[in-house]
Amino acid sequence: MEISEQKVVAVIMVGGPTKGTRFRPLSFNTPKPLFPLAGQPMVHHPISACKRISNLAQIFLIGFFEEREFTLYVSSISNELKIPVRYLKEDKPRGSAGGLYYFRNIIMEDNPSHIFLLNCDVCCSFPLTNMLEAHKRYGGMGTVLVSAETANQFGELVADPITKELLHYTEKPETFVSDLINCGLYIFTPDIFTAIQEVSTHREDQANLRHLSTFEALQSPTRAFPLDFVRLDQDILSPFAGKKQLYTYETMDFWEQIKTPGMSLKCSGLYLSQFRFTSPDLLAGGDGTRSALIVGDVYVHPSAKVHPTAKIGPNVSISANVRVGAGARLINCIVLDDVEVQENAVVINSIVGWKSSIGKWSRVQADGDYNAKLGITILGEAVMVEDEVVVINSIVLPSKTLNLSVQDEIIL
Repeated sequence: MEISEQKVVAVIMVGGPTKGTRFRPLSFNTPKPLFPLAGQPMVHHPISACKRISNLAQIFLIGFFEEREFTLYVSSISNELKIPVRYLKEDKPRGSAGGLYYFRNIIMEDNPSHIFLLNCDVCCSFPLTNMLEAHKRYGGMGTVLVSAETANQFGELVADPITKELLHYTEKPETFVSDLINCGLYIFTPDIFTAIQEVSTHREDQANLRHLSTFEALQSPTRAFPLDFVRLDQDILSPFAGKKQLYTYETMDFWEQIKTPGMSLKCSGLYLSQFRFTSPDLLAGGDGTRSALIVGDVYVHPSAKVHPTAKIGPNVSISANVRVGAGARLINCIVLDDVEVQENAVVINSIVGWKSSIGKWSRVQADGDYNAKLGITILGEAVMVEDEVVVINSIVLPSKTLNLSVQDEIIL
């Protein structure tokens, strides 16, 4: 197969409805990849970053969601960016590498020389162009984006400080391995498909060993996985480390993983700050005279109506058809479609769900600990907070009416 040096494709893994349970109650209403951060769907941020890659041929989204849930968005973003974006639905779980391999013929339609692989729930500055240049210098099969962190809930790796070769990889180790973590963003040559095939072939050979005893079969680490279920971390990164096939590129910028509503609020703020450099036209402005006073990085949808006496920011995202009344104060929050924030209400460190209403002189707030279960307050869809009610460090499921103040509670 002749490979064009010019063309590049991007694959973004978006998961499915069985994943992202920690994202509830927000994922009740919309697929997690389409939840808005900084006014744009979560998946929009990596897609926009991919658009900046030279000679990008196509972008593929791979996941378990029903196609109808992505049809409108895929059509819209394709027209907006003037580049083909396609959603590919997996028929069963195949692992992060297995899913890539399953759609290999479609991914290779344009004979790309390189394939970007991204996870939808990664929040970073996406240094894709610099990463591609480094990958070409290294000359291996793949390059992994890494960051210096001290956390064992991510894959940790050891890299050669000079050549940047990946020497050792361990997924979520129990003891300290390194302060370099896997950021869930990769570049591969088409050789990755051969590597994935080799994993499946090796499993098949093991399964066909005639003299494998029943006890050995039960103890086999691959017994629980189908032949076509291939994990990128344990099945590709770990065995290929130290073989001059995989390299690393370290980002010095921000990096987070969006697993919970709390982290989505933090990442919304990170993306808003990134807009200063990438999309300054998306940031709102106002001095409090003819329009609301805007403090810091704020996104306001064009259809939203914000009273001139309101004060908004920093780190606030206001979605479509939101109404913010006189004297309202919004700080570090995401306000979703069709919400009404009435006069003199206060919203701090919170996410306000679709079609909710916050009454006059009410307060919806939290401590702002993004990692704590009740560190931010979340109102599900169509929650009504009546006048002069205070909601602190709480999660309220959809369609509830609050006429009494609550603190540190989950309202089912």
